[in-house]
Amino acid sequence: MRTGDFKQTYGELVALTDSPPVWLWSAVLLLALILAPYILNSYALSFLIMILITAVGALGLNILTGYTGLISLGHVGFLVTGAYAYAVAVSKYGLPPIAGFVAAGVVPAVASLVVGAPSLRLKGLYLAITTLAFSFIINTLILEARWLTNGARGISVQRPTLFGVSFDSDAAFTYLCLGFAMAALLATLNIRRSRVGRAFVAIRDNDTAARVMGINLHAYKLFAFITSAFITGLAGALYGIYLSFVSVEGFPFLLSIEALAILIVGGLGSALGAVLGTILIVLLPEATRMLFNLFSAQMDSLFTTGAQELKSMLYGLVIILFLRFQPRGLVGAWHDIRRFWVHWPLRY
Repeated sequence: MRTGDFKQTYGELVALTDSPPVWLWSAVLLLALILAPYILNSYALSFLIMILITAVGALGLNILTGYTGLISLGHVGFLVTGAYAYAVAVSKYGLPPIAGFVAAGVVPAVASLVVGAPSLRLKGLYLAITTLAFSFIINTLILEARWLTNGARGISVQRPTLFGVSFDSDAAFTYLCLGFAMAALLATLNIRRSRVGRAFVAIRDNDTAARVMGINLHAYKLFAFITSAFITGLAGALYGIYLSFVSVEGFPFLLSIEALAILIVGGLGSALGAVLGTILIVLLPEATRMLFNLFSAQMDSLFTTGAQELKSMLYGLVIILFLRFQPRGLVGAWHDIRRFWVHWPLRY
């Protein structure tokens, strides 16, 4: 007889979840997201679109940093590579949007080999600096390859039409982003419970022990880079489409810091944490602006003129607070609340 969290079969161990309430609330959330474009106004819908796009990129980085333990400060390089791959394929050469999305995933995946191969023997700060240098190299190559990328002028991008369905409106584009976000979430969850995912976690926890157990560190680290870059490139393509214009200036280094902040705030190594962290980080500047606006109307203009600087300050403050008071992130806080609720009043 099963008791508590004890798993009786291997199928139960690797299942996404065996909790009916989880499936129920997941269905309710999905239904709410489907109805959201009919309920929200255009301003609120823009935040939902950004949450969905950012969640795709955060889930991609979670495979590399959360699952495998490889710190990347240059993930914005994969974002901009995916955006330009889609823009060049669709806007410049007239290929179908499907081909553009394939290019948006494949090109960053190939580029990840360039940064992944030399990084196989690097860890920690050295790996982070290597990935940071990669992002600057990518930006320089994009600016210099004017014959392909139009240099600093950038490339205009139109909303796609897939299988006869136009995603020109924000409501329709929300469904496209929702589809990619759901696919990325299911992909990362299934990777985590697979043999490959368990190898990633073993490398993160103790790479020496993983090597002794027969895990090929070089192969799995490269696979983590490729998978992470593929998903992140798709997020870059969606972001470029949403902006309707792809340029290097549209992908600042702050996006890499934002992605790391999402994982830290949400909880490293958790797909749910990546989603919760995305919601908090995307809505944090707007929530802060509304809070300060209650005390002074001049703060609204401050958030408009110095948005990037204030975002950097907010991200730094949130990272410090979570590392100090809740290192396990929002997922850890949720587990503590759930445990308290289940065992109350016998918590202590």
